[in-house]
Amino acid sequence: MKKFLIALSLLTCANFIQAQNTEKELAKNTEAAVKKLADTIPNGWTNKGNISFLFNQSNFNNWVAGGENNISGNLGINYDFNYKKDDLSWDNKILASYGLLQSDNANFEKKTDDRLEFNSILGKKAFGEWYYSLFLNFRTQFSKGYDYGTDENGAEIRTYNTNFMSPGYLTFRPGLYWKKHENLRVNFAPLTSKFTFVDSDFTSVPGYIDGDYFGVDYTKSMRYELGFYASAYYKFEIMSNVTFENILNLYSNYLEDPQNVDIDYTLNIVMKINKYLSANLQFQAIYDDNAFEGLQTREVFGVAVNYGF
Repeated sequence: MKKFLIALSLLTCANFIQAQNTEKELAKNTEAAVKKLADTIPNGWTNKGNISFLFNQSNFNNWVAGGENNISGNLGINYDFNYKKDDLSWDNKILASYGLLQSDNANFEKKTDDRLEFNSILGKKAFGEWYYSLFLNFRTQFSKGYDYGTDENGAEIRTYNTNFMSPGYLTFRPGLYWKKHENLRVNFAPLTSKFTFVDSDFTSVPGYIDGDYFGVDYTKSMRYELGFYASAYYKFEIMSNVTFENILNLYSNYLEDPQNVDIDYTLNIVMKINKYLSANLQFQAIYDDNAFEGLQTREVFGVAVNYGF
């Protein structure tokens, strides 16, 4: 019996060691396959993109529970165009979306989404999976934005408060760029310049206090900041035909309140039904105390018609 237990223990240890070696070999082979795939990406330009349209309609007739007839639509574009030449890479992404809602009892059409963003990062390989990088980001909106309320008679009114390039954000920075593969990358930039552009009409109104409008001073149309920036991009498939795309940006201004870190996080979930249809969820959370002292969130969900190119 004693010999049997010893033999069984030795067999168990041998199987465990073999399993460990097999797991290590599998991990090594997987990493080698990923590296081989990256190395086989041809020099020159590559591009891919997706256009999606979300549509929603609600109609009520003698509906005792209540409801308001409305119609809405949202158009979104997600486009990548990248360049590679040996140890040099240049990755570019355009994100744009615009949506409108019209209700029967509302005096105005209202925006459900309005975003225009361009990201560009130029990298030259330094060592391993690290690159020296130069990054540029531009953000604004397409059309006028309003605050909605009611007058003394209860009628709906709106106040014009934003527009294209008001605000507009431009940041650029040198830094270090870690890129495991196309769907996993991180960028660090300790010397980042950030410009905030606004229409000076908003900063010249009577009673305006410095910094009230997106941090821009009285009669000015631009604000400059210098700080630390970090960003991360991670896209993965959680199950068949369901992808999660995560985009995170962090920024701290050395020149004023460096403890107040600006946060911009975007989550795009695509649940593919077939080649042209998918259920899409877009969620964005922003904390920027120059724009609003609190957390801003945006969510768009629906069944979308997609066209890939």
